[in-house]
Amino acid sequence: MAVASTTMTVEPTDGQRRVRPSLRGRDQSGLLVGRDPRPLARRLDELTRLVDSFPQPVWCCGVTAAALHGMDGCTLAAPFHLVVPHGTRVARFGHHVHVTRSIDLIDRGTALGFAVTSPTRTLIDLAAGHPAEVVLPALESALRDGGTSEDFLHRRVNALRRQGRSGPGQLVALLEAYELGRGGHTWLEQEFIRLLYAAGLPRPHTQQVLGRRRDRLIRVDCSFPGTNLVVEVLGYRWHRTRLQMQVDSERINALQLGGKLVLQFTYDDVVAASPVMFATIRLALSGVPQMAR
Repeated sequence: MAVASTTMTVEPTDGQRRVRPSLRGRDQSGLLVGRDPRPLARRLDELTRLVDSFPQPVWCCGVTAAALHGMDGCTLAAPFHLVVPHGTRVARFGHHVHVTRSIDLIDRGTALGFAVTSPTRTLIDLAAGHPAEVVLPALESALRDGGTSEDFLHRRVNALRRQGRSGPGQLVALLEAYELGRGGHTWLEQEFIRLLYAAGLPRPHTQQVLGRRRDRLIRVDCSFPGTNLVVEVLGYRWHRTRLQMQVDSERINALQLGGKLVLQFTYDDVVAASPVMFATIRLALSGVPQMAR
């Protein structure tokens, strides 16, 4: 991976701001183009003047914030994306100015001297308006470089999804693709098992084949040894298509006809460590007939 190293000072034109971003160690995120710092200086100066034209507060967001955070595949270039509080005069020709009623403190940050949305919030916003080809490289680099973590992403996604935002659902679908592409358990499966252990419940087997649906094997999320209890976590299925709902119903029916007791828990149940989830599992385990040994 090619690495560019430089330090650039951009003096403000109106005395309101002074941006001194240290760009040492930036990679091919798109923030730097070649080895000539002058185009970058002009872009930073343009962004500085745009930000200074608004009453504060104003935050860089979307692909602009992603570029300032150094996320792969995101270029710092006009049109810039900014977010301002509701009621702010927003007309700025040639740029994207978004309006919000609030940005939680946990969703705010700074990058290269600019107020920005945090890496986690930036990824959620990117997922709402950009294709997977843009979001996945940004996601992978943010996880790689420590801008966020899978655990924090899932918890913030859950909190923002409850507010009716469009980005969280899309991001979780991409997280699933990212996690499955690495192999092994998804974050949600790992978190579910961790919660069971912390609650003193038996540790289940995961990803076991317990039947067939038409010509396909039925692989379940969790099954509890010595019982007929099966648990499916539906974290990535709140956005199910009609085909996915049909497949899921056929799977559950086949398992039930095979003598399994199938419980399903939502993404919210797991992320929020729902007491109802634990109580339901305890009740099922207390009444599930023991399998013949």
